[in-house]
Amino acid sequence: MTHEGPPEISLAPERRTIDVVPDDERHGSPRSQFTLWFGANMQITAIVDGALAVVFGADALWAIVGLLIGNVFGGAVMALHSAQGPRLGLPQMISSRAQFGVLGAVLPLVLVVLMYLGFAATGSVLAGQAVNEILHIDNATVGILIFGAMTAFVAVTGYKLIHVVGKIATVVGIIGFTYLLIRLFAEYDVAAFVGIKGFDIVTFLLAISLGAGWQLTFGPYVADYSRYLPRSTSERKTFWSTFAGSVIGSQWSMTLGALVAAVAGDAFLSDQVGFIGELAGPAVIALMIYLVILVGKLTVNCLNAYGGFMSILTTVTAFNGQSRISTRARSLYIIGFVAVSMLIAIGASADFLNNFKNFVLVLLMVFTPWSAINLIDYYLISKERVDIPALYDPAGRYGRWNKTAMSCYAIGVVAQIPFLAQKLYTGPVTDMLGGADISWIVGIVFTAAIYYPLAKRSSNPPPAMIYPEHTAMADTRQ
Repeated sequence: MTHEGPPEISLAPERRTIDVVPDDERHGSPRSQFTLWFGANMQITAIVDGALAVVFGADALWAIVGLLIGNVFGGAVMALHSAQGPRLGLPQMISSRAQFGVLGAVLPLVLVVLMYLGFAATGSVLAGQAVNEILHIDNATVGILIFGAMTAFVAVTGYKLIHVVGKIATVVGIIGFTYLLIRLFAEYDVAAFVGIKGFDIVTFLLAISLGAGWQLTFGPYVADYSRYLPRSTSERKTFWSTFAGSVIGSQWSMTLGALVAAVAGDAFLSDQVGFIGELAGPAVIALMIYLVILVGKLTVNCLNAYGGFMSILTTVTAFNGQSRISTRARSLYIIGFVAVSMLIAIGASADFLNNFKNFVLVLLMVFTPWSAINLIDYYLISKERVDIPALYDPAGRYGRWNKTAMSCYAIGVVAQIPFLAQKLYTGPVTDMLGGADISWIVGIVFTAAIYYPLAKRSSNPPPAMIYPEHTAMADTRQ
C-alpha cells in the first residue's frame, strides 16, 4: 500500500540502504524531486562554477549561453537516471551491476566515492567560510568542523530529512538569490561588463563543459532520491521534475556567478563567500545571505555524504554478499565519510578556483562513459527489465564481471585523452582545436557507439522485471 501525500518529518534514522524499497514504504510525488534538486543547486559552489567560465576568459554573455547548453544537455542525461528510481526502487550504483557485473561495478564505484569526497570537501571549504562569517570566527577549521557535524546529522537521519532541507533551501534560495541579483544590478553597471568580448570557441566550450559536468556528476546518485516514489509514478513526470529543478536551479546560480565574476574580478576571486556577503549590504541582511549559503550547501553536502555512503556500501557488499546493514553500521559509514571529507577540506589547496575547474573536467572524463553504458543498457537493450535479486548474487544472471561493459568503459575513458585540456596535460587534438576541451563529448558518443552493438549481442535481460519476493507480494496486493 503506497500513499501519495508528503512524508512526515522524522528524526529517526532511515532504515533502507542498498536494498529494494518495498511498496508499502513508497511515498511522495515527482514534485519532491523538483524541490530537492532546485534547492541543491541554489548554492555557492554553483555560483563559483558559473564564474569559472568568465574567470578563464569567456565574455559573461557567451558564458551564460554556454552554461545553459551544458546544463540542458547534462540535465537531460541526469534526469534519465532519475527516471529509473521509481521502477527499480534501488540506489543508482546498485543498478549499475546490471551492466558491469556485481564485482565489476566496483570500478566506477571507487571513482564515484572520490567524486563525492571531492565535492564534499570543496563544499565544506565554502560553507565553513559562511559559518565563520555568521559566528565571527577567523579559524577556517572551526567553520568546517561545525558544518561537517551538521552534514553528518542530516545524512545519518536520511532521506526524509534531506528532502525537508531541500525544500527549505528552495524557498530561501529563491528569495536570497533574487535579492543578490537585484543588488548586483543596483551596485554595478552590469551592462558595461557584458557583451564586451567577441565569441571565442575555446571559452564557450569550457562554459558548456562546466554546465554539463555539473549535471552529469549527479548521475551516479540521482536515483537514490527517486527510488522512494511509488512504483506507479510516471517516468515522464519524474524525468521532467528532476530536470526542471536541477537545470533551473543551477542555471540561476551559474548566471549570477558569471555576472559577479564579470563585474567584480579579483574582489570575488580572492574571497567568494565574503564578496557575496558584502554585496548583500547591511550586516543583518548579510547574515541572512550567509544562512542562505549555509542551507544550500547543507542540502548538496548531505547528498554527497549520503551518496558516498551508498557507494562505499555497494562496494563492500559486492564482496561480502550482504544486502542490508544495521542502523549503527550505516551511521558509522556516514560519519567516517564526512570526517575524511573534512580533513581534505582543512588541507585544501589555496588555488581553489583552478583546482575546482580541473576537478570538474576530470569527473566528466570518468563519468560520461559510465552514463552512456548505464542509459543505453537500461533503455535500449534491457528495455527497463532488470533481474533485481541477481544484482546481489555474483553467481546470478549478471555474474561477477561484465567484460563487455568494463572494456567499453575503459576504452571510453582512454579515447578522451587526446582531447583533454587539463592543467597537467593537454592532448594533441586539443592543441589543434586551439585549446578547446571536447573530451566529454567524445567520451559519451564514442562509448555509446562501441557499447551498443557489442552489448546487444551479449546481454541477457529477463523477459520482464523480476522483483524480490516480498516486493512481488506487494504487487499482488495492489
